[in-house]
Amino acid sequence: MSHRQNQNQQPLLEQQEEEETAYDSSEKIVIIGDEEYEADVDAGVRIPPFSWKKLWLFSGPGFLMSIAFLDPGNLEGDLQSGAIAGYSLLWLLMWATAMGLLIQLLSARLGVATGRHLAELCRDEYPTWARIVLWLMTEVALIGSDIQEVIGSAIAIRILSNGYVPLWAGVVITALDCFIFLFLENYGVRKLEAFFAVLIAIMALSFAWMFGEAKPDGVDVLVGILVPKLSSRTIQQAVGVVGCIIMPHNVFLHSALVQSRQVDPKKKGRVQEALNYYSIESTIALVVSFVINIFVTTVFAKGFYGTEIANRIGLVNAGQYLQEKYGGGVFPILYIWGIGLLAAGQSSTITGTYAGQFIMGGFLNLKLKKWMRALITRSFAIVPTMIVALIFDTSEESLDVLNEWLNVLQSVQIPFALIPLLCLVSKEQIMGTFKIGSALKTISWLVAALVIVINGYLLLEFFSSEVSGAVVTAIVSAITAAYVAFIVYLISSAFAFTPWNSFTQSKTVASTES
Repeated sequence: MSHRQNQNQQPLLEQQEEEETAYDSSEKIVIIGDEEYEADVDAGVRIPPFSWKKLWLFSGPGFLMSIAFLDPGNLEGDLQSGAIAGYSLLWLLMWATAMGLLIQLLSARLGVATGRHLAELCRDEYPTWARIVLWLMTEVALIGSDIQEVIGSAIAIRILSNGYVPLWAGVVITALDCFIFLFLENYGVRKLEAFFAVLIAIMALSFAWMFGEAKPDGVDVLVGILVPKLSSRTIQQAVGVVGCIIMPHNVFLHSALVQSRQVDPKKKGRVQEALNYYSIESTIALVVSFVINIFVTTVFAKGFYGTEIANRIGLVNAGQYLQEKYGGGVFPILYIWGIGLLAAGQSSTITGTYAGQFIMGGFLNLKLKKWMRALITRSFAIVPTMIVALIFDTSEESLDVLNEWLNVLQSVQIPFALIPLLCLVSKEQIMGTFKIGSALKTISWLVAALVIVINGYLLLEFFSSEVSGAVVTAIVSAITAAYVAFIVYLISSAFAFTPWNSFTQSKTVASTES
């Protein structure tokens, strides 16, 4: 190789070394190997037998990912589903969680097999304009989700303070959680994961306590899970159940979280072993989240299904209605609800901060200190949330309307996470031997299409009732046309796809050599 070629390629190598990564090598957890299988595993010849110790070492990322299935937005969807549809949509909640698990396993597969997360790969695989659009859409979805989560925490703080702490003050208190996050992260990944495990346990105990107080009929619950039922009266709640399960930022998050374990993507045996353990761990985590969602849905189904107030229950007034229905007991159910809601809100806001760091760093290749990235990410969400809290502090109905708009905002963004993910995990030049097969690819695209169509229905229903006037309709139509065109572009890239950066870099090298 000539001296000139060395000079030209050296900056490229330096740039690759300086690229932002999800975790530094010093932060990653080392998985202790089995010496007798070491050579065969590294060569990809065989996978060592199941080990509870290794499962424990790999456990963590799936539970952090599962927080998005338990955030205040999901809890509101659960309680409204239970109050309006009773037990009839529990089967849909189960299948929606299964679809969410499939998507999250694909995200984990991408992260482990490539050693990079979804935002980093999108930065390399799409042209600049498409990459910027994807980043902006993902940030908007993250901000919308964070507003719901922070408001949920603020509502919980107001409940637990007997109304003395206003909504805006609760938002400020919740905003400070990024410092808890930074404090824990300095002590290692396992400490952070343990903190989230405690929060999930608090949610499970709180909502299980409520379940015990309400005493829903076990046969009705089992029938609701196993027997599909759907009517025109419950179609909106059904759409909401599916729509709030898959969160755009969570797809990006999981592909980064799995890189907290030291797995060499060049060693097939190690990659397959990691995927096996992550699959088990993620399944357990989402089964736990499903049970917690069942607790919330059935409590409100038992207490409010068929009553006059069923359509009026939302996150803001749910605690008061629970108190009026079930009374105090040994420990007032209002505070039990508040504790569970606070755990859901706090955990989801911190994972939102975490996701924001990976998304911003991956798309923009920002090499910033952790506290600076956390501060920037937090500011993106806290500033609009504070404005919302000040405007809507005294109006429960306005908060419910705001929540509907935020759900729509996130529904709009779902294709911008699902489509790139499915494009990337299907490509051999990116995934190697770990690309998904034709059967799994077909199922994954069908699930993605179903989720996108369901959310499209939600958007159509929402805008048909909210948008009026020729000028507004024209603007919405133009935006919709651009939105659909970009989705078509993303889908078409799955079938005729040349990595943009690889193309331009190879072109540069070719011209240099000539």
